[in-house]
Amino acid sequence: MGKLGDMAKKAKEMAKGHPDQADKGVTRAERMVDERTGNKYDAQTDKAADAARRSYQGDRPTDR
Repeated sequence: MGKLGDMAKKAKEMAKGHPDQADKGVTRAERMVDERTGNKYDAQTDKAADAARRSYQGDRPTDR
């Protein structure tokens, strides 16, 4: 695995260990993209944020 893959793996492991902090980061990133695009891609950012949350929360429900 290359450096980028190693970094992604470490980030995922850290997110699993600190899901509350990771969720804050995902929410913050989603809002920033929505603000900068005028909510033009809101459905896509919602889908991406949900996928990111599932990657570190597993089956735990999200409380956005």
